[in-house]
Amino acid sequence: MSQIDIQRLGLHGDGIADGPIYAPLTLPGETVEGEIDGTRLTNMRVVTPSEHRVKAPCRHFKSCGGCQLQHASDDFLADWKVEVVRQALAAQGLETDLRPVVTSPPKSRRRAVFSARRTKKAALVGFHARASDVIVEIPDCQLLHPDLLPAREALFQLCQIASSRKGEISATVTLSDAGLDMSVVGGKPLDGPLLARLAQEVERFKLARLTWDGEVVATRAVPAQRFGAASVVPPPGAFLQATKEGEAALLHAVKQAITQGDSGIDLFAGCGTFTLPLAKTYRMHGVEGEGAMVEALDAGWRRAQGLKHVTVEARDLFRNPIVSEDLKYDFAVIDPPRAGAEAQVAELAKSNLSEIAYVSCNPVTFARDAAVLNQAGYHLDWVQTVDQFRWSSHVELASRFVRK
Repeated sequence: MSQIDIQRLGLHGDGIADGPIYAPLTLPGETVEGEIDGTRLTNMRVVTPSEHRVKAPCRHFKSCGGCQLQHASDDFLADWKVEVVRQALAAQGLETDLRPVVTSPPKSRRRAVFSARRTKKAALVGFHARASDVIVEIPDCQLLHPDLLPAREALFQLCQIASSRKGEISATVTLSDAGLDMSVVGGKPLDGPLLARLAQEVERFKLARLTWDGEVVATRAVPAQRFGAASVVPPPGAFLQATKEGEAALLHAVKQAITQGDSGIDLFAGCGTFTLPLAKTYRMHGVEGEGAMVEALDAGWRRAQGLKHVTVEARDLFRNPIVSEDLKYDFAVIDPPRAGAEAQVAELAKSNLSEIAYVSCNPVTFARDAAVLNQAGYHLDWVQTVDQFRWSSHVELASRFVRK
């Protein structure tokens, strides 16, 4: 057995000692012992615990891979997530005002991906164990909204009806205004009898909508989401902010980032998370790569009352970014995937936009893009860190850039 001292947390939440040696479920300042296997510490035991170590609030924490950091205090995690942003910016030579983190409460996740596998007698439904394909049942999950947990029972039955013993199915489940919206992949191919049986289960479990490998089985009630004054029906499995509280924090920051003008463009607009609430005040143009999401955004705007004009565009912003000459708006909102938006940011940097609200789920790629904007004459005014993936290493943020 070897003893090591944990120096810091890595971006994935593992403790890191000199070497580097990675030790999961440890905290900076702790002395731990175990067996060193390459760069990993296994069969680990904490010798000297950190003052920030707490009892995990969920009884599934040790076996479930859904959370990485329940052993750390809330105050520690709040400071650490802001520090992740600070260090990412510092690596690019940037500093700014870092606002205190806004953290979503326990039991607030409204969207999750469950895994399920048939067994000899029934089925297993839950999340994967850490670094494993083993499914762990999570009946007392402290992360998910209570109204999301009934999806486990529905998927339990669907797995027995329409999955193979040889494989696993997964279901993206989202809370909607009308109930659970479930999109399943990996099941048996649909035929007439199976379609009829699945439709019965939709009624039995009062699902709002069930989609099977991309095909809608049944819509019992319209699975709408509210974005400002608009009601939007996202396509099955579409991206949605993980918690209502997190979405509200990001939207609040975006609104604070915009202080002038009449018109804006929303890049990577999704189904209208920011486009539609902003349309109460500004004329908006929403651009998104997935056509079904663009259609949902447009339909939501057309049904809403009291919004300014909204136009939409289906466009791959990675391969075909909006060029600077066409960015004839007062401001831009941009919320790209984890890879960031290198091509689109290069065009933003050449534009005459007064303000840019940049929302990111990856501080490293955000800092890279921020450096490009800064070099082009945009000042990074502030960053608001948002933690809607509670007890995970995931960090989100919203920021304000102003043309100098």
